[in-house]
Amino acid sequence: MSLAKPFLSDNAAPVHPKLWEAMRAADHPDNPYDGDALSQELDARFTALFGRECAALWVATGTAANCLALATMCAPHGGVVCHEEAHIEVDEGGAPGFFLHGAKLMLAGGEGAKLTPDGIAALIDPIRDDVHQVQPHAIAITQASEYGRTYRPDELAMLGAFAKQRRLGLHMDGARFGNAAAFLGGSADQAARAASGPVDSLAFGFIKNGGMGAEAVVLFDPEAARQVRYRRKRAGHLQCKGRYLAAQILAMLEDDLWLANAAHANAAAQEVAAGCGDRLLHPVEANELFVRLSPAERDVLRAQDFAFYDWGADSARFVTAWNTRPEDAQALGKAIAAL
Repeated sequence: MSLAKPFLSDNAAPVHPKLWEAMRAADHPDNPYDGDALSQELDARFTALFGRECAALWVATGTAANCLALATMCAPHGGVVCHEEAHIEVDEGGAPGFFLHGAKLMLAGGEGAKLTPDGIAALIDPIRDDVHQVQPHAIAITQASEYGRTYRPDELAMLGAFAKQRRLGLHMDGARFGNAAAFLGGSADQAARAASGPVDSLAFGFIKNGGMGAEAVVLFDPEAARQVRYRRKRAGHLQCKGRYLAAQILAMLEDDLWLANAAHANAAAQEVAAGCGDRLLHPVEANELFVRLSPAERDVLRAQDFAFYDWGADSARFVTAWNTRPEDAQALGKAIAAL
């Protein structure tokens, strides 16, 4: 598949140059694992970013970030409520069940791959409070969602209040957290705030946003952070030379590079959206576009060197990235408009 005009995935984008510089700067002797100076900076840097105390640990993948956080909220006999099209259900190869030692994913519906209190209640209220049925222990949401939809502050507040009332943990898969925050105006805290405080845990994604191989598990509960430190080692994610992961994350936080990268990707998505008209299956609120296209129309676009994934029989997904060239985004929008 040609990647001359890449809209396949933000995972296909290169690593931002500033991260290579940061890793080269970290290339000197330091304490192993997470005892190095850079890893020791993470808690303070994320605390400043969110305006409230938190702990942040690096891991190599978003799957590990999600599962390590959820394992602090859900016992093996419990369940995690998520959307039926959530990444943890559809695209993580059973990892939640593995990390959570058999805990169940409890699937709810919702427009745009977003959960609502009413939708969650409809799923869990019929469950009897007895040992014969799996009890919900936590809720997992995705910001931005699997269809590029962003939870607004009022939606997060309602979910947070619902979770607190039902005594459920609330986790956020933030693989494209930067794109959601950029769409909402640039505040990390606003994009992760539920009711009177933040969600309980956040998988803060960097790889899709210009990183190489580092994501952050952000925890707003000190006891949960302590658990994750042990679980990370047990899961094989305590890397010996952790300073290189910390260097990537700190470089992304420096001068809000994470936000600038996401804003660029979002702007490119809007350029494409301008040519899609009523072909759009979902509003474009981050850096993903889901577009109604026939197989023949997709062939026409691929003949023009646009790379993208099919999305079912009659649509396609286009993803912009931190390095998407404006001229490529404009060309794609015009090519779709011309079909």
